[in-house]
Amino acid sequence: MKTHSSVTSSRRKNRKAHFTAPSNLRRKIMSCHLAKDLKTQYSVRAMPIRKNDEVTLMRGSMKGKKGKVIAVYRRRYCIHIEKIQREKANGQSVQVPIHPSNCVITSLHLDKDRKKLLEKKKKSDKEKGKYKMEVAELDQSSQQIAFQSIMQQTPFTMFTFKKK
Repeated sequence: MKTHSSVTSSRRKNRKAHFTAPSNLRRKIMSCHLAKDLKTQYSVRAMPIRKNDEVTLMRGSMKGKKGKVIAVYRRRYCIHIEKIQREKANGQSVQVPIHPSNCVITSLHLDKDRKKLLEKKKKSDKEKGKYKMEVAELDQSSQQIAFQSIMQQTPFTMFTFKKK
C-alpha cells in the first residue's frame, strides 16, 4: 500500500531508479551491517562499504568466510574480497563478486572522513530518540519505577477478536 504521496510505488520506476542511480547514491545503496561489537561501540547499524574493510560473509555458498575488501564495483553493485576466488574452466582463478548486503563488517578502515560520518550518524540517532534506556544496570526498585514510567508514556489497548 502506498503511504507517501511523493514517492512512487511502481516496480518499473523503482527498478529504473536503482539501476540508473549515480555513483554517490550507489555508495549508500552498497551498505553493510556492522558486527554486534561495532554496533555497540559506535551506536551505528550500517555503513557504506569501502576498500580495506574486513568483512564476514553471512549468506551464500561461501558463508562464514572472512576477508578484506580489495575492490568495490559500484557499477556492478558488488565487492571483491581477498581469498574468495573460483577456478575458471581453463584453470585461471577469478574473484567472486559478492553483494554487500550478504556481508557484515567486522573491522572498519577508519580515516578522518569515516570518523566524521560515524559521529554524524551517532548524533542523528540521538536526535531522533533512538537511544535506549539502560534498565538492566538499575537495581530492582529502580527497574520497577522505570518500567512504570515507560508504561505510562505508551498507551496500551486490548484487542478482542470475534469469530465470524
